[in-house]
Amino acid sequence: MTRAEPEDPRAARTRARLRSALLEECAERPLEEVGVAALVRRAGIGRATFYVHYPDLEALAVDACADVVREAVEALHAWQGRPDPVRAPAALAAFFGSLTPHAALYRTLLAPGGGGPLGRVLHRDLRAYSLRERQRAGAADAPLVASAVAATFAGVLADWLHGDLGGTPGEIADQVWQLLVALHASR
Repeated sequence: MTRAEPEDPRAARTRARLRSALLEECAERPLEEVGVAALVRRAGIGRATFYVHYPDLEALAVDACADVVREAVEALHAWQGRPDPVRAPAALAAFFGSLTPHAALYRTLLAPGGGGPLGRVLHRDLRAYSLRERQRAGAADAPLVASAVAATFAGVLADWLHGDLGGTPGEIADQVWQLLVALHASR
């Protein structure tokens, strides 16, 4: 087993400044209207430094939104013991409620149905987590259910953000939770 090299603290700080600057820019205008020049000016770095860390604005945007993926995975697994088949864990409703400040950016990166660059990251990470959990439980259908869970959650999340599904954060959390519980119980 090899160990990953520790990250250079200066590079981590630069990427953090870029992520923060992008979120600030996207609070004022859509991602499509954000330019690298304005972004690096806000971040207080040079344009060449931006390209050392990211090939383009979309890559930075996906990185800046990666926390939402981690939060989604954690919220879906924030229960102990036997899951309530009707009520989602409080963390899942809180997750949906937390999306409002950057919803426009998430809609840009998460296409209806769960595609797009952020959708791919969400699907990959959620499927990997679900697969590990199902394999740990000895489920023979682990790959199938893990794929279904990831696709269902990413699709519902994206469609809700795009306004194709109605409901408050609590209502949509309960609805997607019921679907996911049913997927786990169906095999």
